[in-house]
Amino acid sequence: MTYFYYKSNTWATEPKINEETKNLWTKYAKKSNWRITQLPNGYYQTEFNNGDEWGGITRRETIEGAEKAIDSSIEHYEKKLKLTQGPIVVKTF
Repeated sequence: MTYFYYKSNTWATEPKINEETKNLWTKYAKKSNWRITQLPNGYYQTEFNNGDEWGGITRRETIEGAEKAIDSSIEHYEKKLKLTQGPIVVKTF
């Protein structure tokens, strides 16, 4: 017989996100820190500027696909930053 145990956490016991990580997420959430380059094989690579140099993140077949990947990454990090502000009340009784 298999037993499943679920661990429940409250916001107070969750690991805290440090300021360095929040600053990195803030940089990831700005479109001005991203660019798209075309590779010799015809694919497009999304790159992120981490200060000193550009680092490749993903590769796509079309420029539209690359831009969509950047937009979804930005959306992802904006959500992560919003969650660092604490729990959100969705309904009260």
